[in-house]
Amino acid sequence: MGLLWPIYLLLMITIPLAVLAYVLVLRRRKRYAVRYSSLSLIRQAMPGGFRLRRHVPFALMVLALALLILALSRPFANVTVASSRTTVMLALDVSLSMCADDISPNRLRVAQEAAEKFIESQERGTRVGIVAFAGIAELIVPPTTDRDALLEAAANLTTARSTAVGSAIARSLDALAEVNPDIPPIGAFVSPESGWASPVEDTFQPDVIVLLTDGASNRGVRPLTAARAARARGVRVYTIGFGTTRPTVLRCAPDQLGGDELANRIGRGGFGSFGFTGGNPLILDEYTLKRVSETTDAEYYQAGSADELLQVFSTIPVQLAKEQVRMEVSAILTAISGLLALSAVALGLRWSPLP
Repeated sequence: MGLLWPIYLLLMITIPLAVLAYVLVLRRRKRYAVRYSSLSLIRQAMPGGFRLRRHVPFALMVLALALLILALSRPFANVTVASSRTTVMLALDVSLSMCADDISPNRLRVAQEAAEKFIESQERGTRVGIVAFAGIAELIVPPTTDRDALLEAAANLTTARSTAVGSAIARSLDALAEVNPDIPPIGAFVSPESGWASPVEDTFQPDVIVLLTDGASNRGVRPLTAARAARARGVRVYTIGFGTTRPTVLRCAPDQLGGDELANRIGRGGFGSFGFTGGNPLILDEYTLKRVSETTDAEYYQAGSADELLQVFSTIPVQLAKEQVRMEVSAILTAISGLLALSAVALGLRWSPLP
């Protein structure tokens, strides 16, 4: 608690002055009342409660005055609330292996539905962005509070070749840097790994990355290199390993098949020109995903069904950051003061009506 304008508390001196004036007025009335014996008899006949309640309107008016003076001093309280600056980047794997039907109808469709529910569940002030990755990582929707744009993008994801987990983290970091000046950009399309882990203040940002994949990274920058860059920038990366260990058939719906232009870009250019090749995109690399999360002080989740994936999305702690908000209570005190003053006038007119 504190006061922004404490000088106004000097006006509290009017409270004892008002009480003193009230007492003097009562004594003056008492002297005049002694001259009339009939009034003395009436006073003795009055019940004790009536003599007490006649002071209630004045007491209410004094209390109203005190609260009004306190409101003028602008009292405030520091309240800890969840940060409204939170931005969540959803990095979703759209490699061809996401068409596997071990999770009906296929992994990608279930992931899309889970992502949509996750978007709808976020607080209104939370910005969400979407990065889709296969052989390269593309920013599909920059961080925004426009739920309709996010839901439309999640529903229209299409597949392509290869899996670039590290590139997805790097692209997500650059997207966060666009809306949070405390996060230095990587410039992943320019210089892949030089200076990525440049240290910043050892605190975590309110922004997080949620990465979902069903395979192993085999294209682009190394996931742990990107994870160290995220840790240096204070960004947590929550990873989700999605799918089962059972061999399955790839069954892509027509709307999930990517165009030739995107497939060619992923097959030839992008991060593949300076990255590494390795890992089986059909086998979940839990070890690397766990290390990515551990490096960024986050958590790894494994989901082998639609229900498990929904549960994972509902438990990811995206509202990690707290901030102190100064909340003034002057308006509340003024409203209470007004109500007390009106009550004092109403009671005064009821108990001592004007002639």
